[in-house]
Amino acid sequence: MSTLIKFKIDGVECMAETGAYVVEAAVENGIFIPTLCNIKGVKPRGSCRVCTVLVNGRPMSACTTPVASGMEVENNIAELNDIRKAIIEALFVEGNHFCPSCEKSGNCELQALAYRFQMMVPRFPFDFPVRDIDASNPKIIKDHNRCILCKRCIRAIKTEDGKSVFAFKKRGRQLEINVDPDLGELFTDELAAKAAEICPVGAILLREKGYEIPIGQRKFDKEPIGSDIEKK
Repeated sequence: MSTLIKFKIDGVECMAETGAYVVEAAVENGIFIPTLCNIKGVKPRGSCRVCTVLVNGRPMSACTTPVASGMEVENNIAELNDIRKAIIEALFVEGNHFCPSCEKSGNCELQALAYRFQMMVPRFPFDFPVRDIDASNPKIIKDHNRCILCKRCIRAIKTEDGKSVFAFKKRGRQLEINVDPDLGELFTDELAAKAAEICPVGAILLREKGYEIPIGQRKFDKEPIGSDIEKK
């Protein structure tokens, strides 16, 4: 018995497996829904809200909403794109993102989305927070200036017995994600590389590995974010 169901995104009829989340189903149908916190294969949390869509007229996060038969999803519309742009602008002004000197420039999803939504001068004032760079771990550097608190590292980087290597510390405006000092000592080269790769910005960097790929040859130097999905 088939488990496929039909639904629509921006009026286009789509099909997906029962239980699939909207953002996953969109990819399978060649439609790009932007997101900064979602990771394929890891339970979603809806942290960034960049993937907000209208489901039967109601705003919902595409990464946490399962598809349903007959569902009508609005995605690529002016109202939502302006909300997404505002979120991206807010992430830029509340941190210290100096793209020209960042090792992740050209591979940064936040930067790529800023280009996609044609961010110029943010509508919000810059905060210029004073944040530390944690270089205490022997494998990675954690730059709090670039962290957008997406929780990718917390959810995906775990020890063999399932403990999260990264965790929240402090509260409110001082909230930050840190490496557990004890579990961080158990970092293998492979796990450290996975942590750096899974971070959508340049908040987690491998030691002695910066600027290995020349400018012009990096992921988003070649094609805008979402291009690989929209070609399907």
